Amino acid sequence: MQPALDAIDHRILSLLQEDASLNAAEVADRVGLSQSPCWRRIARLERSGLIRRRVAVLDRQKLGLGVIVFALVKVARGGKQTLAQFEEAVRRFPEVQECYMLMGEMDFLLKVVTRDVASYEAFLRGRLSRLAAVGEVRSSMALTPVKESTSLPLELVAVAGEGHD
Repeated sequence: MQPALDAIDHRILSLLQEDASLNAAEVADRVGLSQSPCWRRIARLERSGLIRRRVAVLDRQKLGLGVIVFALVKVARGGKQTLAQFEEAVRRFPEVQECYMLMGEMDFLLKVVTRDVASYEAFLRGRLSRLAAVGEVRSSMALTPVKESTSLPLELVAVAGEGHD
């Protein structure tokens, strides 16, 4: 069950998802609270799991990781054990930033980040396609990012005490 959030909680979450380096005093100043109550709210949001962790968002291009590939994977027939083996292997691949189980024709969608096309091919040939669970892989290389965001749409989250349709 989702914890009840008020408008101040919403503003705190919004600020922190845009800049997690803000300290409690800076957040408090921006949301109109004193530092101690603001710190308690942040601590409550962390304890509840709404704030899972605070991270730095790195510039992949400046780090030489210029290629993003979306790989659709269909697993070989084999049941629950095959799925579990695939999921465990994918968790260990540092190139895989995200992996989602899908409903539909393909079973998984992977977001893979590499230096270049050759390094993706090496990953595909040397690691991903060698997994016994992999039956088929369809890859699409991303060209220009139109939108990249780590922010969740908090405007879709109910505020305690406000009516929503």
